[in-house]
Amino acid sequence: MDEFYDVRITRRDLLIAGALSATAAAVPSVAAPAASSTSLPPITTDVTLLVNGRRHELHLDTRTTLLDALREHLHLTGTKKGCDQGQCGACTVIADGRRINSCLSLAVMHNGGEITTIEGLGTPEKLHPMQAAFIKHDGYQCGYCTPGQICSAVSVLDEIKRGVPSHVSPDLTQAPQLTEAEIRERMSGNICRCGAYSNIVDAIVEVSGRPA
Repeated sequence: MDEFYDVRITRRDLLIAGALSATAAAVPSVAAPAASSTSLPPITTDVTLLVNGRRHELHLDTRTTLLDALREHLHLTGTKKGCDQGQCGACTVIADGRRINSCLSLAVMHNGGEITTIEGLGTPEKLHPMQAAFIKHDGYQCGYCTPGQICSAVSVLDEIKRGVPSHVSPDLTQAPQLTEAEIRERMSGNICRCGAYSNIVDAIVEVSGRPA
């Protein structure tokens, strides 16, 4: 016991030591991967994307999202990064004919695929009909969500044309009708902070050809 006579531990030291021990015991599975991940290089791969009719060959970290591949590597900044969690729809693009949240999709998942962004729908000299309708009906407001809204709106009309039902379709065996309820339900994944929803619906109805 004599060998411990010189050890002086205060109550505060004891509490700190106890807290550190408890933390280390509780999170070993978290601490270990973090330490190892910093020592390993990222896994990369070649990815080919056909974006707006142009073929692009990229060498990417396999964790690169499609959104970051478009914005950071191809400099197509029309597609916006909003929540980056798939909740606001600002990053909506059309991938092989279907609208997706590009922030939730890895670029490698679309290797060889065809991607259409807002830059691929029209040009300042020749707008896509949906772009022109958004301007006419003041559906863009601040404009941040507009690229995703327009990509989604173009796909919504295609979905209805192909007979794809939604949660508000009254009869799944019948072709859905282009009603405001169908449009609002299908566009519900695209959030507009300015509240231009009624104007956006008017723009989509005009492009569909249905009388307002």
